[in-house]
Amino acid sequence: MSARRWLTAVLLVGAPTALAAQAKPDWAAFDKYVAKAAADWRIPALAIAVVKDDSVVFAKGYGVLQKGSSQPANEHTRFAIGSTTKAMTSASIAMLVDEGKLNLDDPVTKYIPELQLSDPWVTRQLTIRDLLTHRSGLPGTDLFWASNWKYSQADVIRGLRYIQPTASFRSQWQYHNVLYALNGLIIERASGMPWEQFVKKRIFEPLGMNETLALVSMIAGQPNVAVPHALVNDSVTVVPVRSTDPVASAGSVWSSVSDMAKWMRFVIDSGRVGNRRLIQQKTFAELVTPQIQAPMEEYPALQLAKPDYFSYGLGWFIQDYRGQQVWMHTGSINGLCAIIGIEPNKRLGVYVLENLDHAEIRHGLMYSAFDLFENGPRRDWSADLKPIFARPPRAAVAQAAGATSGPSLPLERYAGTYVDSAYGNVNVTVQNGALQAAVVTDPAVPLEPVSFEAFRTKPSGGARPTVLTFVPDGSGGVSGVRVANILFARARGQR
Repeated sequence: MSARRWLTAVLLVGAPTALAAQAKPDWAAFDKYVAKAAADWRIPALAIAVVKDDSVVFAKGYGVLQKGSSQPANEHTRFAIGSTTKAMTSASIAMLVDEGKLNLDDPVTKYIPELQLSDPWVTRQLTIRDLLTHRSGLPGTDLFWASNWKYSQADVIRGLRYIQPTASFRSQWQYHNVLYALNGLIIERASGMPWEQFVKKRIFEPLGMNETLALVSMIAGQPNVAVPHALVNDSVTVVPVRSTDPVASAGSVWSSVSDMAKWMRFVIDSGRVGNRRLIQQKTFAELVTPQIQAPMEEYPALQLAKPDYFSYGLGWFIQDYRGQQVWMHTGSINGLCAIIGIEPNKRLGVYVLENLDHAEIRHGLMYSAFDLFENGPRRDWSADLKPIFARPPRAAVAQAAGATSGPSLPLERYAGTYVDSAYGNVNVTVQNGALQAAVVTDPAVPLEPVSFEAFRTKPSGGARPTVLTFVPDGSGGVSGVRVANILFARARGQR
């Protein structure tokens, strides 16, 4: 390690004035670089903002809101910010801590007494801090909200008792949108105000975030809204807007980089807007204090950034980059993605929004913006990230090759009721010589064979088909059916 890097690391928590002189950014060159990167990654619309100290030093949009349209994106274009919403939820919790209405180490059942997990001891011990740090030991349960299946909040809370842990309690970081979203219910019950009203009144309005909406359902009819896209069979294709409102406090906010620049200034000022402190400094420090080690494989871009540590606080990833601490989080939801990155000791923040599914140049643009304020050589992040994220284009199941072989059993053997305690039932019948399935809350639809035990729902109205893979029992019958990697067991008494 060079003397300069060593000194920077030692002074990581010291005053910014003690650091080496910062480079003067070339914003014209950066502008050209961002435009080229967006084109190279085939992103229809991209917007980026950079904040330094108390000023927005760069904010611009690129491309068009929808492929083939002429409406340009700008710094006021609204995109889904996805899971960068989580930091707003943890900030809301912090405000309630300051008011004495809750404590980070309160048990969740103090506010949600109806919650039961599979282990009664974990149910009693689970705290708000555990929800905010993804350390419950439970695997993700995104099918409660990300599928077409409809579950009420009460359904989800009831279903969680049947989810079996895949790690010991508080031993591993395992991302969990559904449990994180319970923070929204806690905020409502502690404050008497629904989460979406709380963040509007306590965050958006004080910060002047007038282009920001808390729920996906609020975006309809709004002007200047980015349309989601994904690579399907190597073609940039419009995809449906997915509602994250069932897990709103984990990722439902829509905003612009203009507004998110205001949020970054608030975070850089450790919970203060102007001379008004919305979060006490000691409480804010809890939000960005490492709580649990996070897996570096979560973000392949870390192969190039090479941090010495990568951890998770309360709604923030915390890492180092070139001797500086970084608070970071991404957001990804069905054709839209985001990233926020803040170097607190430099009072520097970057926010990127894109309308192409998992367009991972977002990481490269964050690091490129950080590099602008560093002396020394700079890398071409766009070019260097391309090989890491090179992958076959996603193909819709409906466009997959036709059936390669017929079912191995008579159709009547597949008929029956299949059950999962958490998610519900799959009912399969034979109608007019073909299989028909009603999957959880979906209406009954015909199935067509794909290969051997795999079938798929016949697509209609542009909906993506659902694949059902039956599990033979070895004696001429069927013991279960797998849907979206969930095994639904055949009901007892059926064969």
